[in-house]
Amino acid sequence: HMKLTIRPAKIEDTSLILSLIRGLAEFEKLAHEVIATEETLKKSLFSEKSNARVFIAESENNAVGFALTFFNFSTFLGMTGLYLEDLFIKPEYRGHGFGTQLLAYLANFAKEENCGRFEWSVLNWNQKAIDLYEKLGAKPLDEWTIYRMNRPALEKLAQTFRE
Repeated sequence: HMKLTIRPAKIEDTSLILSLIRGLAEFEKLAHEVIATEETLKKSLFSEKSNARVFIAESENNAVGFALTFFNFSTFLGMTGLYLEDLFIKPEYRGHGFGTQLLAYLANFAKEENCGRFEWSVLNWNQKAIDLYEKLGAKPLDEWTIYRMNRPALEKLAQTFRE
C-alpha cells in the first residue's frame, strides 16, 4: 500500500506544475492547447493577488499528481465556493486511491475555508472519473452549459465597452 502526502505548492514547484499540466493535457487529448510557461505560471499562481491554490500529491518522494483550485462565489448561498480546475494523477500511479484522497483533502480544505460548495467540470468521455465522482456523492448539473470566451473574442467584446 503506497502512502500519499499532499502539500500546498511553492514557487519552486513551478516546473513540476507545468509538467503535470502537460501530462493532464495529453490525457485529455489537448496537449496542443497548452501555451502556459514557467514564467506565466509563476506570475499567475504565486502573485499576491492570485486566487489559485495548487496542491502537490507525492508518494515515496515522487510527485504523483496535483490539483489546482480557485475560489468562486455563490450569490444564492452568499458564500464562497471552491472550484477545482484540474485534478490529475499520473497514469502509472492510478488505482491506489490517490485521486479519491486528493478529493477528500480538497473537500477538507473547502470545509476549513467555509466554502458552501465544491465543484468542477468533467469531460463527457471520462467515465472512470464520472463513476468516481458520483460514488463520492457529487451530482452532475445537467441543466447548465459552460460558455467560454477565448482571448480574441474577449478583446473584441471589450472594444465595444463605452465608459
